[in-house]
Amino acid sequence: MNERKGVITFQGGPLTLVGREVRVGDPAPDFTALGRDLAPVTLASWRGRVVVLASVPSLDTPVCAVEARRFNQEAAALGPDVRVVVLSMDLPFAQARWCGAEGVDRVTTLSDHRDAAFGTAYGVLIRELRLLARAVFVVDREGVIRYIQLVREVTHEPDYAAVLEAVRRLVQG
Repeated sequence: MNERKGVITFQGGPLTLVGREVRVGDPAPDFTALGRDLAPVTLASWRGRVVVLASVPSLDTPVCAVEARRFNQEAAALGPDVRVVVLSMDLPFAQARWCGAEGVDRVTTLSDHRDAAFGTAYGVLIRELRLLARAVFVVDREGVIRYIQLVREVTHEPDYAAVLEAVRRLVQG
């Protein structure tokens, strides 16, 4: 398994990412993660739509909570051709409870806890913590990665404006 050391940090300390590094222009790797109802969900189920894949360490932390709420808010304006997905290692039950408590209903949350299939396919599994790094991947309607943002410091939020601009370019495309 590929490993990349020191690409990201947690409170300044370097971490190791496990999995193949994907690049803009690559076909988006398919993966299977669990929905809130424990049903398996694959990226292929959204073929034909623009998909925002936002990975976060845990919804139960302040920065991840802010990010998920922000993407939930933005999802309403992106239209029906865009699916926003937030992935974490949280159990599906915890994701469902958190979304209910926070009123998050416009994004799809998926749990990668069982196999880390997303984390390893996209190269964002943190070896030291077995959590997902904070990253955003935008996939076009044909299943090609068109934008990547790997947040270097895990405790920082992504650049939302850049993500949303990438999505809008694809939707208007």
